[in-house]
Amino acid sequence: IPNGDELASRTIDGSHPTLAGIFSILSTFLIELYRADQELLHREQPNAEKALALFFDVADEYIRPFENQYRGKSIFPIREDESLFLSLAAYREHLLSDTLTYAYGRAKHPEKLFVGAVVQNCFGRILNDDDYRYVDIKGQPCKTGLEVIGQVAGQDQTKMSDAPPDKNGILDFCTSELGKPICDRGQIRVLYVHSSGSLGPAMARYHASKLWGGETYFVQTDSHLQFANEWDDKYIQEIKTTRNFPKSVLSSYPPGFQGHTSDDLPSVKETNGARLCTCETKPEPHPIIRINTGTGYRGNETRPTQIPFIAAGFFFARAEFLIDVPFDPFLPWCFMGEEIALSIRAWTSGWDIYAPRKNLIAHQYRPGKMGMPKFWESVNQFWHKPGISNRMTGMVVQRVKNMVKYPDSSYERIRNRNQEVVLMDIDQYGMGNIRTWQEYMDFAELYIDIQAEAIMCSKTIGWCNEGLKD
Repeated sequence: IPNGDELASRTIDGSHPTLAGIFSILSTFLIELYRADQELLHREQPNAEKALALFFDVADEYIRPFENQYRGKSIFPIREDESLFLSLAAYREHLLSDTLTYAYGRAKHPEKLFVGAVVQNCFGRILNDDDYRYVDIKGQPCKTGLEVIGQVAGQDQTKMSDAPPDKNGILDFCTSELGKPICDRGQIRVLYVHSSGSLGPAMARYHASKLWGGETYFVQTDSHLQFANEWDDKYIQEIKTTRNFPKSVLSSYPPGFQGHTSDDLPSVKETNGARLCTCETKPEPHPIIRINTGTGYRGNETRPTQIPFIAAGFFFARAEFLIDVPFDPFLPWCFMGEEIALSIRAWTSGWDIYAPRKNLIAHQYRPGKMGMPKFWESVNQFWHKPGISNRMTGMVVQRVKNMVKYPDSSYERIRNRNQEVVLMDIDQYGMGNIRTWQEYMDFAELYIDIQAEAIMCSKTIGWCNEGLKD
């Protein structure tokens, strides 16, 4: 970025924030973290504790000042023009170009749709550990995910194979007939990250949220989706019917892909939406609440009804959400826990959560046997240590559990494990002050199991399934 350091400095001190300055801040952080990790790898065989401490050291220097400057306020003025920002975190995503094509092709107002994408790809073999912009794309420098190649004695046998560089979905879209004018107008903002430097979905979503440029609405989705006709306008009209608007969030787990329509551009068939009304606490290695769907709408409801949970794979809100519930920049390698954290933080900050009455998007669900690459595989490969990703996740998830008050992740417990670094600035990314933790526990029908030292749920939440709260 021309004059990147100056733009970053003026963004951090608040004198003149720009998207270019934000890109420079994020890129510098990722590059410096990569260099520091390489130095650690060359110096010794690191463990998870050292890798995690290094992340927080670099984040303290490059991310924390940026966060401190804009705490409790908007980086840019929120435009009142019904514009929409779509946040996409994509890890080695082969459907990214299709997702953008469906989103813009089916939008009622594509000119008001802006995308912030974090593209974590294997671009090739990195040629210089000090400057990872230069790669060798010849041959098959990448790896597939673990593919099931057969069974022995009833056990799946898996294999990871060499592969060519990943498709650049942004480039494919921006060179298409539909995409080129959209990209030329600056409606696609993209931060590229080597898959070997992936910090997991929670961090990718943090980075994507920082590519917001003042649009009226903020939408977070997965990067392998199809969309219904006029989905953008329909979600805007839907959220305006909620009783707590403008402090309302729409969220759901969308249905799976439904096939193609006659015009070759897939369109989602609008079916009745389902409410996020069930949850469970999975067993080890990282026991934490996971949410799921309950009953669906019948089709005769006059307005959306409340639910207690936000799904990370789809939620829709006014952009003030980013001020009240800023994304946590200190959740590296975290895969589980972001949904319960989002839910309790939003609700205690005064935001009510609703299930949309219609499904306007569809999601490609991917069984593990498909062999799609996973970010934790890249983490293990980068550190040359099988299982290190799982160890790091186990430490970081304590941050989420501490915030939602799991007994086994109190400050004293984490300090006794010498892992208090994971609690950096946690009070700034914790619960709100409009409603209390106990009120949310009662609302979501959660309780503490003293013996398990964990927060448990009632499996099925009656009022939610019955649509009793609007």
